Amino acid sequence: MEKIATRKAYGETLKAVGKEHPEIVVLDADLSKSTKTNIFAQEFPDRFFDMGIAESNMAAAAAGLAIGGQTVFMSSFAVFATGRCFEIIRNSICYPNLNVKIAATHAGITVGEDGGSHQSVEDIALMRVLPNMSVYVPADAVETACMVRYMAEHDGPTYLRLGRSGQPVLFDDSYQFEPGKFHVVKDGKDVAIFACGLMVSVALEAAELLKEAGIDAAVINASSVKPFDKETTAAYAEKCGAVVTVEEHSIFGGLGSAVAEVLVQTKPCPMEMVGIKDQFGQSGKPADLLKHYGLTADAIASAAKKAVERK
Repeated sequence: MEKIATRKAYGETLKAVGKEHPEIVVLDADLSKSTKTNIFAQEFPDRFFDMGIAESNMAAAAAGLAIGGQTVFMSSFAVFATGRCFEIIRNSICYPNLNVKIAATHAGITVGEDGGSHQSVEDIALMRVLPNMSVYVPADAVETACMVRYMAEHDGPTYLRLGRSGQPVLFDDSYQFEPGKFHVVKDGKDVAIFACGLMVSVALEAAELLKEAGIDAAVINASSVKPFDKETTAAYAEKCGAVVTVEEHSIFGGLGSAVAEVLVQTKPCPMEMVGIKDQFGQSGKPADLLKHYGLTADAIASAAKKAVERK
């Protein structure tokens, strides 16, 4: 499959929607080449503001610009955009429900050699807990573009989680994103695998391994972590009777937690979580780190077999 980094799709789509929406302004914290907001900056230099290495100030400025009627996209690495800025995001963006879009790149352990200090595995949890905040984790470049376009046209605080490395392109131009709705990439009847981001493509690999073992796995792209698709989650728990969640994020507070919260109230069933298990990241090649932390097709297939056995 062709691989395109979601951060690249973000930068290119931001430039495109910038032409259609003159009210869009973009802020970055001295990382525009990495976050790809430099693509927007080259086209609209008067609507781009490099705030320097001052992320909290950037978030506060974003709030002020939003109050003034601008649609604001602010970008940095995920660990900084959510961690350093949390209080400002909470009190100055979410509390007054302002139109600020936090598009954070370099999320998860596939940041690679930058190491644990820069590998954000808690950002979904931090953003998901905030009232008024939407949280989207695109599975590929096509879905990223759809999300950016949606964010440009709809008000409200939004967190968009993007990666550093190239991700397999799963969808074509017919794909449509709808907040609060999951996309069933592959149907199945024995176990439902809910995944987001890069892990959707890995979950599809796991489904092929499970097929060889006689297990028919459904793969659901749970890219809208908030608002959450409770109906599809409950329906597939009932249909399959076993669930696995997969995320390049801590199993605490992320997609796994969101699925568990729904199932315990609707359709309790055997469930396994694949993700970062109460650990920080570390320096290494992305592929080696995914293997080390158990974010592989083999690990997902193993978790799925365990869930099926528990029926």
